[in-house]
This record gives sequence, structure tokens and C-alpha cells, in this order.
Amino acid sequence: MTNMGVFREEIIAWAAGDPGTTARQLADRARQLAARLPVRAVVLLEGPSDAAAVDALAASRGRDLAAEGVCVLPMGGAMSVGRFAALLGPTGLGLRLTGLCDEAERPFYARGLERAGAAQAKFFVCAADLEDELIRALGVTRVEGLVEAEGDLRALRTFLRQPAQRNRTPQRQLRRFLGTKKGRKIRYGRVLVEALPPDSVPAPLDDLLTSL
Repeated sequence: MTNMGVFREEIIAWAAGDPGTTARQLADRARQLAARLPVRAVVLLEGPSDAAAVDALAASRGRDLAAEGVCVLPMGGAMSVGRFAALLGPTGLGLRLTGLCDEAERPFYARGLERAGAAQAKFFVCAADLEDELIRALGVTRVEGLVEAEGDLRALRTFLRQPAQRNRTPQRQLRRFLGTKKGRKIRYGRVLVEALPPDSVPAPLDDLLTSL
């Protein structure tokens, strides 16, 4: 695991409350790692599929975020933003915070960041979620072609025959399909981003990377 990976795991353990280590010990280890790397910013993301997308876009532009002192950190759910902001922001390690959030969760993020003293942190907003942004940017036909290339066309056709999918738009069907199997969203977070033309990157994702 890279040093940035170690730092990320330390922060996740700190947020979760590792029963084998005191909060002070975890905080001290994270602080030492942040200074040694050094870490200058943390990108807070809801889950690993968002992290895969951010890493894929950075790689496509020749950037190594870890080498630049940027930690891409999936929080394991949007409800954790306040906790991570408190640990990493002005009241914790004092790092710059940024990330992505969904439109429906914007008020929750605003409250969590304010409570953590990080109200100035800039988060970029996706309409429904990042998968929705990527599907709209590529178009349904192109995404279906990528699904076929990834060997998932049969699974998609089976999914589309489900009664619950009949009244959904093709875009919503694809978005739902990506979340039907463990690990699929993570894989397609990378696949969809790598397929994007340079001028078609969704604004929230493009603006996030540009800001780093």
C-alpha cells in the first residue's frame, strides 16, 4: 500500500473508532503521516465508485494526486461527511477539504461542514449522482456499448426484463443496473470516465479536478 493509502486507512480507522487504539493514538499517527507525506488536501467522496472516477480522470490527464499531496477518500456514505470534516478540517488536521455531493444531499453537507468549522470548503454538486452525470455525458447508446464490451450485456438484458424497469427511462435503467452487483459501480466508475471525450467531462467532476 502506498503511503497515501496508509494515511487513508488511518483516517478511516480514526473515524470508525478502532477498538484496539485510542483516539489520541490514531490522531497522532494520522497527523505524523500527513506531515511526512505531506498531505495538503483531502477529497471527500461518498463511496469507492466516485473515488475510481476521480482517480481515472486524474490519470487520463497525467496527474498523480497522491504525489501532489491529495488524498482521495471514500467515506462509506454521505452521512459521514460531518465526522470526516471534523477530523480533517480546521478543528482536526487543518487540511483543505473538497469533494463531490449529490443535489439531494447538499443541505446535509452544508450543515455537517458548518458544524465541523469547515463551511468554506468547496464541494461540487452532481444532479442525481456521479453515475447519472457520466451516463448523460456519454449517452445511453455509448454506455450500452461499454456494458457489452465489459461482458455485462446479458446481465443488462436480464435486468431490463424486470417489471420494475418498464416505466423507467433508459438512463435511469442504466444507473440502477450499475448498482445491482457488488463492485460493478466501482468498475464502471473507471470505465465510464476513461470513455469520455476530453470535452465531455461532467462539470462537477471536471471542476473538482481543476480545483486541486
